[in-house]
Amino acid sequence: MYDIIVVGAGHAGCEAALAAARTGCSCLLISSDLTAVARMSCNPAIGGVAKGQITREIDALGGEMAKAIDATGIQFRMLNRSKGPAMHSPRAQADKTMYSHYMRSVIEKESNLDLLQDTVTGIEAVSGICKGINLTSGRTIRCSAVILTCGTFLNGLIHIGMNHYHGGRTIAEPPVYGLTENLINLGFSSGRLKTGTPPRIDGRSVDYSQVEEQRGDDEPVVFSFTTNPVVHCRQISCFVTKTTLDTHAILKTGFDRSPLFTGKVQGVGPRYCPSIEDKICRFPDKESHHIFLEPEGLDTNEMYVNGFSTSLPEDIQMSGLQSIPGLGNVKMIRPGYAIEYDYFFPYQINRSLETKLVANLYFAGQINGTSGYEEAAAQGLIAGINASLKIRNLPPLHLKRSDAYIGVLIDDLITKETNEPYRMFTSSAEHRLMLRHDNADIRLYNFGFNAGLLDIEKFSVCDSKVNHIEMLKEICHEKRILPFEINPLLVELGYPAVSLPQNASTLLKRPGIYLHMLIELSSSFKETVYEVTHDQSIFEQVDIDLKYHGYLKRDLLMADKILRLDSHQIPVSFNYANVSGLSNEGREKLQKHKPDTIGQASRILGVSPSDISVLMIRLGR
Repeated sequence: MYDIIVVGAGHAGCEAALAAARTGCSCLLISSDLTAVARMSCNPAIGGVAKGQITREIDALGGEMAKAIDATGIQFRMLNRSKGPAMHSPRAQADKTMYSHYMRSVIEKESNLDLLQDTVTGIEAVSGICKGINLTSGRTIRCSAVILTCGTFLNGLIHIGMNHYHGGRTIAEPPVYGLTENLINLGFSSGRLKTGTPPRIDGRSVDYSQVEEQRGDDEPVVFSFTTNPVVHCRQISCFVTKTTLDTHAILKTGFDRSPLFTGKVQGVGPRYCPSIEDKICRFPDKESHHIFLEPEGLDTNEMYVNGFSTSLPEDIQMSGLQSIPGLGNVKMIRPGYAIEYDYFFPYQINRSLETKLVANLYFAGQINGTSGYEEAAAQGLIAGINASLKIRNLPPLHLKRSDAYIGVLIDDLITKETNEPYRMFTSSAEHRLMLRHDNADIRLYNFGFNAGLLDIEKFSVCDSKVNHIEMLKEICHEKRILPFEINPLLVELGYPAVSLPQNASTLLKRPGIYLHMLIELSSSFKETVYEVTHDQSIFEQVDIDLKYHGYLKRDLLMADKILRLDSHQIPVSFNYANVSGLSNEGREKLQKHKPDTIGQASRILGVSPSDISVLMIRLGR
């Protein structure tokens, strides 16, 4: 008998199991293949636009993904440096074998966590409450809660041209049968999605004189707030090339044998990460598409051909690759493929990721229709935390849209129609200036501490950081920089000279002026600041808070307005059929999604503002 059983040891399952075990629950992690823990089955990288922010939020809450990529990263880059701080996104290539080994090692060292290699074919539910799981071995294991993190394994089907193979994540891994049918019998509704991966090639067969080198940052930004920000000596380069018109012509010759275009693939693929054949069809006027050659590790010649995801026949893939500059003599280690799998519509889960139909059953990751390691890991972490909190009779952790990208992710899943793999973007977050990667720790450390994943030492570090930021901001409001100290810098930057002393906070609103500059210009200001801290990361927080004060204030007002709507609870048993004045579509969507709050109801596609007004009047608001 366990407190919590986690099914699946991918990125969601690892975070769920670790969160549950670290909060004191006895936990069992079940996988069909324990040599594939946290396997990077697609891109060997963590982070990127919005995904980097999510990874840092996972770390701030007490998760493991950020530490894992810091320990196994082989190239670190900060994306969008030329844009504002809300768009800065850390990304790192990983040694994918080392990454998996790291996570397996961390899991095996966790005292409250057991491992089992088997396949789950169903859950045991009694009177609408989850009581355990059934295994292919015939056993039933009892528990208080189950977290399903099934990835792409549910009735998985792999396509390469007109050849089709039953597979769970790769051709070598079997799919899971029975679990989808078991959940459908319990009343859940499922759908079908598709994702894909590009070919892997031998790096020794690349002509590097014809491709552009892409180096990592000279001063890498690490992911975890507890990792020492030292330069990683192991950084290696990626490379960039492009498809050509010849490439497109070659690939088109295989369209009559493409599972995408012949109707063999029934699942919907990710719109924002299309296959190369889909790109050629959707953008017929585009003469080329970027291709990124990414090493899969330090001790392997295998390279990932990012941008060339495909399920075309193997011979067409090979010919297409050889038409790309630098790949004329390329050797393909394994072809790209598409995989179809079952998922369950996420309107069937609550904000805690507990299912509405069966109590103590949680869904996390691709079973909810998401795409990406980071989105999966974030859901796994939240599911693990909330399952543990429920067992301890404590209220669940609910992150708002203004708290974290993770809050945006979960809110989007439960309020919006998911008919394609969900991927997080910065544009999805209306409060993205508040939800930066650099302030994830000070945004979320209270949540991590209250959930039991951050100890008092880490809590104190973050609390001290917040206090130092506020102290420095107050100093900047009060301290004046004399004209002779600031004028040389103003003139150099193209600003007119000033005749009166200027508050540091006023000067910092000007583009190109930063706190570290003012510290060097004014000895008295420097002395005052250094009495508080020498920490450059705190200086950066002060810079951003003061430069964007007006925008941040506006965001806070918007967040407060949304919070007021989200504070209006809707009873679980509320009957929308009895509410006159609702539109037919609004009534149907509300009955289907069963939102917890007025705020959630207002974000459901098809529910109009007039529907919300009717609902609020009926609820007496």
